[in-house]
Amino acid sequence: QGPLVESGGGVVQPGGSLRLSCAVSRSIVSFTELGWYRQAPGKARELVAVIIGGGGMNYADSVKDRFTISRDGAKNTVYLQMNSLKPEDTAVYYCYFGSRIFNSWGQGTQVTVSS
Repeated sequence: QGPLVESGGGVVQPGGSLRLSCAVSRSIVSFTELGWYRQAPGKARELVAVIIGGGGMNYADSVKDRFTISRDGAKNTVYLQMNSLKPEDTAVYYCYFGSRIFNSWGQGTQVTVSS
């Protein structure tokens, strides 16, 4: 496995919930950006929710009221709680860790929202 390992993806009905986890192989105490991007078929990768080092959090407008990003420094893990899922949330979700000296993407985990 790479330095970032995602889990928690799957198939869910509209209105359902999923919780994604990303285990980082290094300390997440210090970073410039940590969180989640996604890429749907035929579309560019887009920001979903990230924690900004030394600052706050950025959410895509389409997920602000439904998704929540959090982290556990002791476990070096970042989470994405996704509620009220919609078909348009279907995508491969990628964890991202960026610092001054190390940037890395996870392998991605598939989230499919379908009735």
